Amino acid sequence: MQQLTGLDASFIYAETARSPMHIAPLLIYDVSTAPNGFVRFKDILRAFEERLDRSPIFRRRLAQVPLNLDHPYWVDDDHFDLEFHVRHIALPKPGDWRQLCIQIARLHARPLDRARPLWEAYVIEGLDNVAGLPRGCFALFIKIHHACIDGVSGVQIVNAIHDLTAEPPPPAAARKARPTEAAPGNLELLWNAYRANLRSPQKIARLIGEGIPAWQRVRTGEKENRFHGLGEKERTRFNAAITPNRVFGAAVYDLGEIRGIKAAVDGATVNDVILAIVGGALREYLASKGELPAKSLVAGAPVNVRDDAESDSGNLVSMMSISLCSDIADHLERLRAVHGEALASKAYHNAVGARLMTDVASNLPSQVAALGLRAAASTGLMAGMKPVFNTVVTNVPGPQVPLYMGGAQLVKSLGAGPCTDGLGLFHPVTSYNGEIAISFQACRELMPDPEFYEQCLRDTFEAMRDQVLGAGADKPGRRAKATAGARSKAG
Repeated sequence: MQQLTGLDASFIYAETARSPMHIAPLLIYDVSTAPNGFVRFKDILRAFEERLDRSPIFRRRLAQVPLNLDHPYWVDDDHFDLEFHVRHIALPKPGDWRQLCIQIARLHARPLDRARPLWEAYVIEGLDNVAGLPRGCFALFIKIHHACIDGVSGVQIVNAIHDLTAEPPPPAAARKARPTEAAPGNLELLWNAYRANLRSPQKIARLIGEGIPAWQRVRTGEKENRFHGLGEKERTRFNAAITPNRVFGAAVYDLGEIRGIKAAVDGATVNDVILAIVGGALREYLASKGELPAKSLVAGAPVNVRDDAESDSGNLVSMMSISLCSDIADHLERLRAVHGEALASKAYHNAVGARLMTDVASNLPSQVAALGLRAAASTGLMAGMKPVFNTVVTNVPGPQVPLYMGGAQLVKSLGAGPCTDGLGLFHPVTSYNGEIAISFQACRELMPDPEFYEQCLRDTFEAMRDQVLGAGADKPGRRAKATAGARSKAG
C-alpha cells in the first residue's frame, strides 16, 4: 500500500460530477503497418495485459481514510478486470472529425469509477472520413485520474504500452500472478492517520522556514526589476462556473515549422511559440464576440519539478503564470513579448523555489485540504473569485520516434485535461514524431462553437508562419497536415 501525497490527493478532493479530474491522451493509429493490415480488439487487450506490470496505476484502487483524517492510500484491487477497463466502440457513419470530437467530449465528461483502478481505455473504430487520416485507422482514448499521474508520468505510461517496431513481440510466457496485498482495515488507517497528524506541526514549521527566504528573494527580485507581478487578471467567459458538458478540438502543426518560427526571436523556445499561438487564437475568438480585454490574458503553465529518482511519482509539478500577450495584434511582436514574459516568470518561479508550492500542497493537513477543496468545488466558490489564470497551457514533450500498438503505427498524439469552476478552458500540448498538437477542452456552455476556436488556432499559426517564414512556407499538402481533421463542432 502507498499513500497519496497531498498534491495527488487534492485532485480527489476537488473532483465533482461537473468537474472530473482525469487527463487523457488521444492516440490515433494507422493499421496498414500491422501484420495483415488490421488489428483486432483482442490484440490490444493482449498488449495491455502484457504491460500491466510496467506501472502500478493499472491494478491499484483508492482506499479512503475514515472522516478524511489522512490522505487516501493506493491498494491492490483484488477483483481487477481488464475488460472493464479496456472498451471497444465505433463512430457511426460517416465517421468524421466532428463525430470523433463529440465522442471524445462525451467520454471525457464522465467521471471514473472510484471503486476500481482509476483508468479506462476506449478503442474507437470508424474513423474512415477523418480528413488527413488513411482509411481503417482507429483511436485509443485513455482516461487516467490526475491523482495517479501528471503530464510527464503520463508520457511514461504511453511509452510503456507501446512497441518501437511494427513487428509485435511474441506472446509473453504466462507469468505467475503477482500476489496482492490485503487492503488495510479502518483501524490500521486510523492508526496511520494518528501518527501522521503528530508529525504535521513539524512539517508546517519547516515550510514556514522555507517560505520566509522565498518571500525575501521575491521582494529583492522585484526591486531589481528582474521580474514583475502580473497583477489582477482579467475575467473572461472561461472564468465562470462550468456545467458537466464538454467540447473538444485540436490543431496539429509541423514541429519543424514551429522551430523555424522560434528562430526569429533570439532565445525563444517552442513553448514560447505555442503560448503566442494560444494568445493569438484567444484574441481572435474573444474579439469576434466583442469580449477581448484590453489587458493581456494569463496562462497557468505546469512545470515539472521531479528528479530522476522520482520518475514513478504521481504529481510533481509547480505552476508558473505567463502572460499570453493577447493585447498584441502583430504575431512576431507577440512572440517577442511572450518570450520576455516567460523569462520573467521563470525568474520569479526560481525566486520562490521550484518545489515550495508543491511542498505546501503536499503537507496541508488532510481534513483542511479535503474540506476546503470540496467546499469550493461544491459551492461554486472558485467561479466567483478573481481569476488566477484565464486558461491552462501544459506542454509535455513526447517521443520523436514512431511508436506501435499491435503493429499499427501511432500517427497522431492529442490530449485532454480537466476543466474546473473559474477555469473552463484547458490546453494540453503534445508533441510526437515531428508534429506538435494544441488540443483543448472547454465547458460547452462557455464555448458553444469549438470548431470556430479550432479555426482560430489554425489561422493564428498560419499567419505567424507566413509572417516569419514567408508565404512560400505553405507548400502543397502542408496546410492539410496542420489540422487534426476537418472543421468540427463537438457537442
